[in-house]
Amino acid sequence: MFTGIVQGMGEVVGIEAADGICRLTVDLGPHADGLTPGASVANNGACLTASAIDGPRVRFDVIAETMERTNLGALAVGDRVNIERSLRFGDELGGHVLSGHVSGTATVCEIVADGANRTMWFEVDPSLMRYLMWKGWVALDGASLTISGVDRAGSRIAVSLIPETLGRTTLGQVTVGDLVNLEIDAQTQAIVQTVQDLLGDPDFRAQILGAAAAA
Repeated sequence: MFTGIVQGMGEVVGIEAADGICRLTVDLGPHADGLTPGASVANNGACLTASAIDGPRVRFDVIAETMERTNLGALAVGDRVNIERSLRFGDELGGHVLSGHVSGTATVCEIVADGANRTMWFEVDPSLMRYLMWKGWVALDGASLTISGVDRAGSRIAVSLIPETLGRTTLGQVTVGDLVNLEIDAQTQAIVQTVQDLLGDPDFRAQILGAAAAA
């Protein structure tokens, strides 16, 4: 589990295809301290397992499914990724609870500068828009953010970023057309799907209509 509070950025130092998987090596710098093989680390919000550790350099074995469904497949040596070590009991929960299971990618479609701050708009798969709402939570490349704007007709959401977030994460480097990993809030997803399932049940609808008529 993760919180969406990015701890730093790591540099991709190796990409190797072998045995049907991608061996992604990232220099985590001081964030590799105390890390052991088998530990989970979020890279751009995607939960990956450390398979080999050589000082600050950590190798992650990434399956094709992950490479295809996230922006990890577009990485090149020298690129940077947002890093977060897994949540430990007793840690401060400054963002929101994340699983590191990326829901899909979103495309940067507009960047509006307002002094030192920026508002970024992202095109989102229409199937995910039902889980995204104004003032709700979303994780973009592993960063926990509050949604500041919703354009349902255009399948777009906006987030407003302060200088601290821009400087601490890769979001300060993205440009229009770039892909970011998106994870929806699991609690919101569960509530929305439960309500939709209930509303799709004719017996439940009949009970609701009956109660409304009686009132």
